[in-house]
Amino acid sequence: MTMQVSKTIGRTDKVALDAPIFDPVAFRLSDEQAGIIARAREIGQTVFAGRAATYDREATFPTENYRDLHRVGLLGIAVPKKHGGLGANYQTYALAAAEIGRYCGATALTWNMHVCSTLWSGPLADDLDMDAETRAEHERRRAIHYKRIVEDGAIYSQPFSEGGAAAAGGVAFGTEARPVNGGWVINGKKIFASLSGHADYYGVLCTEIEEGEKASRRNTLYLAIPAQSEGVSVVGDWDPLGMRGTVSRTLLFKDVFVPDDAALMPRGVYFQAAMRWPHMFLTLSPTYLGLAQAAYDFTVRYLRGEVPGMPPVKRRMYPTKQIAVAQMQIKLEQIKAVWFQAVTEARANPSKEQVLRAYAAQYSVMEGANELAALAIRTCGGQAMLRSLPLERIYRDSRCGSLMLPWTAELCLDRIGREALYEAGETDD
Repeated sequence: MTMQVSKTIGRTDKVALDAPIFDPVAFRLSDEQAGIIARAREIGQTVFAGRAATYDREATFPTENYRDLHRVGLLGIAVPKKHGGLGANYQTYALAAAEIGRYCGATALTWNMHVCSTLWSGPLADDLDMDAETRAEHERRRAIHYKRIVEDGAIYSQPFSEGGAAAAGGVAFGTEARPVNGGWVINGKKIFASLSGHADYYGVLCTEIEEGEKASRRNTLYLAIPAQSEGVSVVGDWDPLGMRGTVSRTLLFKDVFVPDDAALMPRGVYFQAAMRWPHMFLTLSPTYLGLAQAAYDFTVRYLRGEVPGMPPVKRRMYPTKQIAVAQMQIKLEQIKAVWFQAVTEARANPSKEQVLRAYAAQYSVMEGANELAALAIRTCGGQAMLRSLPLERIYRDSRCGSLMLPWTAELCLDRIGREALYEAGETDD
């Protein structure tokens, strides 16, 4: 399978591919999983890495990378095989996304938004309760979306945040969907909406509200709104600290009509997923696991005098450098261990212990990636801060991961502490 992957991507034999973040033998991956993950690592290293600095510097979307993701089949990584995709499960996708994050954080993070439209509507939804009629209708509808992705290279986004508590699961989404004949009319706003102006469809979470009803999280809909629909607009500038290539501007929806077939999940299924499939909110973390690995990789190459374009000066003989690398290695292995276990346990109705571990994995990755990048800069010294080298970008890209909803670092700590000390329904009254 690896031979076929190489031919598909078209790399030359002069490129020495990096070792995988998770060795297939050591982590007991199947040959099929290893092949898909190798495909992601190969295109990341041989294609995406060389473009990453430009996307970052110009704050432009990695459009060319998405054409390549389609070309090698990775736009449909989680699309079921019967619909023409690779049929990857949650774990396989997460490991592949980490490999892409290793080489271009913005591509990996936006690819996550795209892939989640197929993960959530595919293997995740298959684990949830639906009657036969609802499941049949869902199967018919998701086939429409999958065909667009596999055949046409359509890009789906997943705008989530609105500036309030909705993205954290505290209240209903403020973006509203009012049912009309043949579909819904959408009004609302999404901020930090990655892929704004570049996705073909915006996978919007919104609240269905009948006349006279109050907004309820139970009535959350997940709808794919065509980007060219009348009433859809993208506003605001985009000049952030890091993840500049995500182009996460603000989306506005003003009386936008979408048909029934826009539904990526049937009524009530998203709320069911949020309650029963919590690992669905862990999918931002693979990008940052990849950035953690990238910070370590750069440090080792720099100290060995093996950074392309730099003089081959070795700095590995100094004890202080050796100790720093040892600290980085230990930190990286700790992050990898808890994260791998968490993504392997992803399923419907996980145990309390598994949910706590998922929170711990999210916290460890999002905080740990930047800690490793900071240690890498300190270890490598002043030259590592030059924008001609990737470490400065890795540091900035990793800085704000812990702020990303729905599982910010603060929310993870809050939930771990509370849920470890209280069983369901317990109070101090």
